[in-house]
Amino acid sequence: MPMQQAITDYYQRYGRGEPATSQITAYRIEDVVTDDAFPHVRRDFYKIKLLCDAQGILSYADQRVAVQGCALIFVNPLIPYAWERTAGHETGFACLFTEEFSTPQLRTTSLAQSALFRVGSVPVLFPPPAAVARLTHLFEQLLAELPSPYLHKYEVLRNYVQLLLHESMKLLPAVPVLGAAERLRAQFLDLLARQFPLASPYQPLLFKNANEFARQLAVHPNHLNKVLQATTGHTTTAHIAGRLIEEAQALLQHSNWSVAEIAHGLGFEHSSNFHAFFKKHTGHTPSKYRQRLALLS
Repeated sequence: MPMQQAITDYYQRYGRGEPATSQITAYRIEDVVTDDAFPHVRRDFYKIKLLCDAQGILSYADQRVAVQGCALIFVNPLIPYAWERTAGHETGFACLFTEEFSTPQLRTTSLAQSALFRVGSVPVLFPPPAAVARLTHLFEQLLAELPSPYLHKYEVLRNYVQLLLHESMKLLPAVPVLGAAERLRAQFLDLLARQFPLASPYQPLLFKNANEFARQLAVHPNHLNKVLQATTGHTTTAHIAGRLIEEAQALLQHSNWSVAEIAHGLGFEHSSNFHAFFKKHTGHTPSKYRQRLALLS
């Protein structure tokens, strides 16, 4: 299984033919055959899913969430996720769309804070019955619009996706207005997260150290470090190292890249430097870590 799944791969794997449009599609979950489990990989598309009548475990990044009743689930290309059904049979709706569909119109200032786009948010919500009814109505309208020959169909479909996101944000507690330090923290974490996942070992990271991140954010490195320590308890370097280790572990587990290719993709000029860095943070060399995973699988 590749570590990233394209929208066309998704349709072929689950026998759903081809997407009705190149940028967005949707379907009723009960109308298609689904597996008891979906693999733990990243997708190259966004997905909003209203899942009802099933119990199971949703895994994303390194978290696991028990799901029962109705759940509203968000998937984006940054975070790998998996689903394992333990009881029941899924009903509900799913909407998938590509980065091409995700225009600035869709990513308005307010919607950028939704669970679909915001880094670090919890990608599963549990709507009450009244919210489920509203979400169901919106999904039904979106489904009805998909086959339309209307010239501005994509604009209409974006409006429905926006409404789905607004409904999801109504389920969240009020968020206080961010101060300057919190804004800088959020900008740094977003910039860090958006460098991943790596698409190719031949397209290495743009920002690899604290100075490069500070330059991109137009602040002094010392100021960035001070803000991150105050708001997160960790230094700039610690955040970068942690994210590099997380990506390295994902690549060692889910890709067929060589250790040298992973090292190059993560910005290390020499494989020996990557070996030392990885062992310092995990206690294992990259090769030993990959071998341990192979033995456990």
